[in-house]
Amino acid sequence: MFDAHLHIIDPRFPLIENDGYLPPAFTAHDYLRRVAALGVTGGAVVSGSFQGFDQSYLLDALRVLGPGFVGVTQLPASVADDEIVRLDAAGVRAVRFNVRRGGSASITELDSLARRVHDVAGWHAELYVDARDLPDLAATIEHLPAVSIDHLGLSSEGLPHLLKLVDRGVRVKATGFGRVDFDVPSALRAVAAANPSALMFGTDLPSTRAPRPFDDEDVALVVDALGPELGAAALSGNATAFYRITRRRQDHKNNPGVETGR
Repeated sequence: MFDAHLHIIDPRFPLIENDGYLPPAFTAHDYLRRVAALGVTGGAVVSGSFQGFDQSYLLDALRVLGPGFVGVTQLPASVADDEIVRLDAAGVRAVRFNVRRGGSASITELDSLARRVHDVAGWHAELYVDARDLPDLAATIEHLPAVSIDHLGLSSEGLPHLLKLVDRGVRVKATGFGRVDFDVPSALRAVAAANPSALMFGTDLPSTRAPRPFDDEDVALVVDALGPELGAAALSGNATAFYRITRRRQDHKNNPGVETGR
């Protein structure tokens, strides 16, 4: 299983209170212990609103977790190309826009920043957004080189808007099942029907602020909903291709000291 959406919260590094919320610690070692029985071979460490533009926690997490893991970071629009290249060498593969909770670059900078990180390093853009808000963003999103949407778009009202973008190549995180207001198996089948390559499963650990946190049974739910072939693609194949994991492992093999600065 490739865990396409997880958070590492390490109090050794800067944390920013968001709307009065500061998450409890969930270190890379905590994560590895939590998923030890799940067959996780890699994943995407996603920066949260409470981490702002800090990269130190992310680089440390990628060093601890190893070459099967990549990073999804938040960057200011003013970031230099050299910094994007540096982060790419350390395993970062995407820039996140946190429309729902903030802490990232502004959504008004989506088009320019998403295109620049793709041009410089081949990254895609990830959006944490309620799908009800997608009509205002659709004209921009559908013309970007590569995009994914978190947590199945969160809302039943927004699901039709999400499916329109999936039909145009946008990927979807099959994550945060305890955050959504609809029947998850039905939504999974609808997204897979629109594009079999779109779904990328993630645990969303440690499920900060989620009404219902990740449960191990969520993995079985995906396979039960989609069947073995589409289920396997959602649990691993789709995301490993999208995040270019083969390249990440090869880069690490060729230069194992790059993440630690040696």
